[in-house]
Amino acid sequence: MNSRSPLSAPRVLVVDDHRKIREPLAAYLRKHGFDVRTVESAEGMWQLLDGEAFDVLVLDVMLPDGDGFELCSRLHRRSGMPVILLTARDATCDRIRGLDLGADDYLTKPFEPRELVARLNSVLRRRGPVEAEPQRVEPPAPVRHYRFAGLAFASGSASLCDSAGHTTRLSTAEGRLLQVFLEHPHQLLSRAQLIDLTARADSDLFDRTVDRQVSRLRRKLIASSGRDDLLRTVWGDGYMLVADVTSA
Repeated sequence: MNSRSPLSAPRVLVVDDHRKIREPLAAYLRKHGFDVRTVESAEGMWQLLDGEAFDVLVLDVMLPDGDGFELCSRLHRRSGMPVILLTARDATCDRIRGLDLGADDYLTKPFEPRELVARLNSVLRRRGPVEAEPQRVEPPAPVRHYRFAGLAFASGSASLCDSAGHTTRLSTAEGRLLQVFLEHPHQLLSRAQLIDLTARADSDLFDRTVDRQVSRLRRKLIASSGRDDLLRTVWGDGYMLVADVTSA
């Protein structure tokens, strides 16, 4: 198995067959400094573990091709890798069973993602410190000016201007979201992509939050432009800005 550099970020493998849980959770953990890989099955987990090393494994107990309790037991015997179990079962006997089989922690769905971050950090502290890569100080991003559908917007600003000079205030999250759409006009963006492109380490941005922010942004775009077709919902797939954009 490949060894991990002592200066790399903690490596986490998330094993869950529900994409709408797996991918947003991975995006959230990445924003908190973890190096995350994801798989949707026990088979995929074993294939990845054969070639890569991880510091912690986050394992759903109900996979389509394997029982999480048995997988946890095998992992414990095989490598002693720390395991945090995820389950919809809240019975005390299930929690005790998981811990007896070698799990380091146990989290019941639904859960707050920040709680998983805390539990991951706790497991890593018990297993020994993991040195993080030194953070590089990035220069401030240059301001970009966008024009679309008779509106003007500048990155980092909190306002949207129409052709008459009237402004509409945007929240910080709405401004980040709008800039992502302006950088990808006429392109379908899934909720997972929007989470990854807009979330910050101090935000809990998940599917329903994205939907609410898109809804608020859409209302403000309608109020500013008089058009209700700029931000299109593609049911089940995501959202798309339908406008030609110029930027400088």
